[in-house]
Amino acid sequence: MKYETLTVACAEHVATVTLNRPDVRNAFNETMIADLGAAFTALGARDDVRAIVLAANGKAFCAGADLNWMRKMAGYSDDENHADALRLAQMLSAIYRCPKPVIARVHGDAYAGGMGLVCAADIVVAADTVHFCLSEARLGLMPATIAPYVIRALGEQASRRYFVTAEAFDCATALRLGLVSEAVSADELDVTVQRLAQALCANSPNAVRECKQLVQDVAGVTIDDTLIDDTALRIARIRASEEGRDGVSSFLEKRTPLWRV
Repeated sequence: MKYETLTVACAEHVATVTLNRPDVRNAFNETMIADLGAAFTALGARDDVRAIVLAANGKAFCAGADLNWMRKMAGYSDDENHADALRLAQMLSAIYRCPKPVIARVHGDAYAGGMGLVCAADIVVAADTVHFCLSEARLGLMPATIAPYVIRALGEQASRRYFVTAEAFDCATALRLGLVSEAVSADELDVTVQRLAQALCANSPNAVRECKQLVQDVAGVTIDDTLIDDTALRIARIRASEEGRDGVSSFLEKRTPLWRV
């Protein structure tokens, strides 16, 4: 598929989705929202893709909402505003719920909705010079559609602060808070992303998919008999799966599993 606001490339089982509106700091509008949703849905369904890297061209990773798009929203009715916001929320969900693991390669600043893209990813590798900001309150708005992902990534207490102060914070702070998985120099960014992508591709595709879903389903859930039984059912099911059986057999027989490429 071809996209107006993105480039998509696949090599060695890794797909790279690159935001490509550098002239507006990769701010998103209706077209980019639609492109991202379609791209992650399509890549998530491809058997030859085992990991996805979300990257960007230009100086910034993503500056949030495009100004022209925001001007257009000012004239929307309540129903039009709701429909518009829902499309953004569904796009973020497509990234978060993509069955393939997503690595955010953050080379430049991520503000407002750009934070949502970062927080929807599974692994975040950022250049140590980048800054993050939840700037919505400065404009009389709130980061509602990105909140489920930001709160999970930052934690409740940090979100309470940065939602209401709209302060920018640096990569070191993002690393300390757990938003960033690895902070590296700009020169090390691609090497680090490649290393992580290769690690993902070395594992069972089915196990990776099930592990991602496991975290989403179990995080924050009360540990009761229902959850205990659910986790037992999950491990029983994956033990009996084709890749589960081959993985255990290959380990015992000291051979390479069939999925290894």
